[in-house]
Amino acid sequence: MGVRAVRGVRDILPTETPTWQAIEAATRRVFESYGYRELRIPLFERTELFARGIGETTDIVEKEMYTFQDRSGDSITLRPEATASVLRAYIEHGLFTQPKPVRLYTVGPMFRYERPQAGRYRQFHQINVEALGEAASALDAEVLGMLMAFFGALGLGERAVLHVNSIGDAACRPAFRTALAEHLGANLGRLCEECRGRVGRNPLRVLDCKKPECQPVLEKAPSILDALCGACREHFERVRRYLDALGLRYEVTPRLVRGLDYYVRTTFEVLTGDLGAQNALAGGGRYYGLIELLGGPPDPGIGFAIGMERVALLLGAGPDPAAAFVQLIPLGEPGLVRCLRLAQVLRAAGLPVEVAYGARRLRTELERAHRLGVPHVLIVGDDELRAGAATLRDMASGAQDAVPLDAVAPRLEGLYAARADGAAPRAARA
Repeated sequence: MGVRAVRGVRDILPTETPTWQAIEAATRRVFESYGYRELRIPLFERTELFARGIGETTDIVEKEMYTFQDRSGDSITLRPEATASVLRAYIEHGLFTQPKPVRLYTVGPMFRYERPQAGRYRQFHQINVEALGEAASALDAEVLGMLMAFFGALGLGERAVLHVNSIGDAACRPAFRTALAEHLGANLGRLCEECRGRVGRNPLRVLDCKKPECQPVLEKAPSILDALCGACREHFERVRRYLDALGLRYEVTPRLVRGLDYYVRTTFEVLTGDLGAQNALAGGGRYYGLIELLGGPPDPGIGFAIGMERVALLLGAGPDPAAAFVQLIPLGEPGLVRCLRLAQVLRAAGLPVEVAYGARRLRTELERAHRLGVPHVLIVGDDELRAGAATLRDMASGAQDAVPLDAVAPRLEGLYAARADGAAPRAARA
């Protein structure tokens, strides 16, 4: 073979795209029902945006970003996450002057130089949500409720588990950070090499480690929930009260910190037990100061990201739908002319139609339609034109009948509508 795709990226094939389309449709249907609007952000930004927004000591900035100089000498980075870009747009276009909270979502590819593995690629896709300008704990609960409604809309409600925590704020986290650093320092030799490096820079990041050798040390680490100040404790208690009022199933996980430095108070993840070690489907949290750091007003925010590759893995492949609902098979030039006109009428009515062009024998065309999974074929030849009726064949049963030419379009439209009404939704098939 000649040129192959770059390692760590993949093609999403036509047999897979129905699953992805179902995820995207659920995104728009669920989020827009909560008042969120779609924002489309650039694939690349100035590098300083991510260095400031994500944190220069994070693994993303230090090791994983695709950064290059453009022809003018500016340092440009392919976006590794969406929050910084969303906030840049929020500031640049004055969206902060709109009534709060400003509810935004975005869908698209991100880029990180990571070791490829199941559900993780160097070009990957995320759904990102941000609710900006409102500090109420009820908003935290609503955002979490919307996130779980998304998984429910895909039929994954029983396979996706919400984990929540509070990591305090600038008033109470420093004392916890000191206590955690002392505990980790006393057990430095039992930590993995990466975590030993993190202890001095950001000990909270050690809590996010999944390596087996670190777990005995982390299990005995102090709990952030024991160190919360009164305001953070009350905020978290209110979030939990509202989650209970919404009837959401969740687990409090004191070691949950997330991987980015800007989170405060509420943090959360959605995990599944069905994907092995790569069990995180979504995650996010509340933040203060980030918008101001990027040059905007002192607005708070809360948001999350959903990994689309992992959601697609969890859904699995649905049935491979036929590209067309009906294939028009002309036998001869007059039949082809009639089929071309009829195809226009049917497509205008919303039917997926494929036209054969008369170069193959009827038997070959029927075999091709069978291989493509086309449910119906319509045959138009000289005999049909003289009789004023086309031959409509059901490919599943083999039954066929003559349909007057002026009744073909209504007949096929009726069959298509009946099929759409009787089709199981994608979530139910998953």
